Amino acid sequence: MTPSMDAVRRLVRQALAEDGGTGDATTSAVVPLAARARGLFLAKQDLVIAGLAVARETFLAADPEILWEELEEDGAQLAAGRMIARVTGSAHSLLRAERVALNFLQRMSGVATLTRRFVDAVAGTRARIRDTRKTTPLLRELEKYAVVVGGGELHRKALDQAILVKDNHVRLAGSVAEAARRAREGSRGLLVEVEVEQVGQIEAALAAGADMLLLDNFTPELARAGVTLVRGRVPVEASGGIRLDNVRAYAEAGVDFIAVGALTHSAPAADISLEIEPT
Repeated sequence: MTPSMDAVRRLVRQALAEDGGTGDATTSAVVPLAARARGLFLAKQDLVIAGLAVARETFLAADPEILWEELEEDGAQLAAGRMIARVTGSAHSLLRAERVALNFLQRMSGVATLTRRFVDAVAGTRARIRDTRKTTPLLRELEKYAVVVGGGELHRKALDQAILVKDNHVRLAGSVAEAARRAREGSRGLLVEVEVEQVGQIEAALAAGADMLLLDNFTPELARAGVTLVRGRVPVEASGGIRLDNVRAYAEAGVDFIAVGALTHSAPAADISLEIEPT
């Protein structure tokens, strides 16, 4: 998955407009208009880098004459202190783009870094780490790209890409069986995944035609029982209450996928700095 560069440029323009207002009052007061500068992006922690193209487009949107030099590639696992990229050009332009570029780069690298930690935690099992739709509004494409950079896999990008029957659908339909039956009849060829909240709902979901099961808020022990009951008839996904300290237990229960909302809704921003000096 690669983000649409047209979408990236639209986001960058909006972010620069939000951040700049009517102009950078501090830079205008302190830095001569003709000043030239160079900046160096540095990793301040161990991280997986993601979002270099977005950072580059931020600087080019601020000033097409800025020179951007990448020293690493998205997906690289960097130790604290590693140089990531260089920018050279008008000091005013570098300062205009600095914060916005860092915001994108830190956010996306934070998602990629957390994803890699989850992927590493289940290494050697059959389980694959997937994201959810718990993304920052309007940043979904960037955050899902960062998940892939971190080694994770994508769930639905949008509501039209698959059917996922969840607890609210079940309550509105009256039962898991009825919700799954309606989903199967109205699927129009889309994959039908059905969320179950207890082992006793599994057979009803399968009988109604579920292509995949989501075990919601199961303990690892109950997840193992659910996998045993399914007997490989459909893929099984676990979700809910899954953390770095327990994700391997779910993987060892035999599930095929583990959906982790924290990848995008709770990933801390990676610590990256941009150090600018005159040239």
